[in-house]
Amino acid sequence: MTAEEIRATLTLCLMASYADGEKHDREREQIREVAQGLAGDAQINLPGLYQDVLLRRVQLPEVLGRLASPESRQLAYEMAVCVCEADGHTSAKEDAFLAQVRQAWGLGGAHTTGGFDAEAQAVADAPLQAPLQTPLDASTAPATPAPHPAAADALPTTAAQRRPGSLPPAEMDRKILQASIMNGAIELLPENLSTLAIIPLQMRLVYQIGQSYGYELDRGHIKDFLATLGVGLTSQYLEQAGRKLLSGLLGKAGKGLLGGLGRQAVSSSMSFAATYALGHVANQYYAGGRTLSTDMLKDAYQHVMQDGQQLQARYLPQMQATARQLDTAKILSMVRGG
Repeated sequence: MTAEEIRATLTLCLMASYADGEKHDREREQIREVAQGLAGDAQINLPGLYQDVLLRRVQLPEVLGRLASPESRQLAYEMAVCVCEADGHTSAKEDAFLAQVRQAWGLGGAHTTGGFDAEAQAVADAPLQAPLQTPLDASTAPATPAPHPAAADALPTTAAQRRPGSLPPAEMDRKILQASIMNGAIELLPENLSTLAIIPLQMRLVYQIGQSYGYELDRGHIKDFLATLGVGLTSQYLEQAGRKLLSGLLGKAGKGLLGGLGRQAVSSSMSFAATYALGHVANQYYAGGRTLSTDMLKDAYQHVMQDGQQLQARYLPQMQATARQLDTAKILSMVRGG
């Protein structure tokens, strides 16, 4: 894609992120931070695009007109769908926004876009109760005991407060590590649906951790917990997909992110570290009876994220080996619980 097409695609995604008009201030700030964090390319100027969208200095027909080829339109439309689906079911306003895009480009109804809309919705609605997938064969499974972050243990819980869990501590550490490796592997793949799948798999991990301590959580509880930690669902998808797009790797056929650029991208990406931090902080939170304050949770999440970032290089070979065994069909089956 040309720089102009990338600018138009990212602008469309930012417009999609505000299509429902109901973004919380916290999520708006996270989207702004994503724009700042992906600001390395002066020609793209993502922070400037963000301001254009926020201040309504750009209109949808103008943006759509900058994307002429069927390939660029398909990729941009898929990204917009994923932005709208990232935090769950699309709203009526988001549906209307996507319908405008389809009408302008002559794509027909949602059922005529290659089934992508339905597949994205299926990923976003993935059942929480389905089992978490472990690395796909023995060669990709960690051979040594899973690490345990000291930053999570710093959260105040006494032996009397701690609830009994259904898993021994070492097994819980291993479960969290395996989920982190799987999400790190999924981030190596170039498809939009793969990127979108990371969010429901993280939610499933939190659900199963809570369940291990006797809590039956729903999506609302888990979204609130993620928001408390500062994990925005829309902004997380935007960051992951935006980084791939700017690297010219999103939607790329063949090896995609498994090439040299992919190795570099995953070494600085957040999916492994974010899943690792999310799992360990959730473990301490539910083990401690959900008594920790917002400030304690946010601080612990940031510290465990740093631990996860330091571990990424160690587990990169397992992520790459797992990614080589994955494709979109397998990921769809995984998130649906098949």
